[in-house]
Amino acid sequence: MAYEAAVEAANAVVGALSALIAREEAKPAAERDEGAIRMWEDEQARCHRVREQLDPANTSEVARLRRHFAERAQVLRGPAGD
Repeated sequence: MAYEAAVEAANAVVGALSALIAREEAKPAAERDEGAIRMWEDEQARCHRVREQLDPANTSEVARLRRHFAERAQVLRGPAGD
């Protein structure tokens, strides 16, 4: 169950990053921050790699990543929980 929660937390980060990317890409080209988009896309790729390599038997790493991803998703969504 902890493993699934860690995977879901990673998915929440990917989803929050997707929302940020979509919001930025919706801006007119002159106002778009391409550097931010690349940074968010890179973070998504890292999340995917970590999620794929996560070993369900490594309970301490599962717990650590679950906390990390949950905190990161909250930060990305902002105080309103967008």
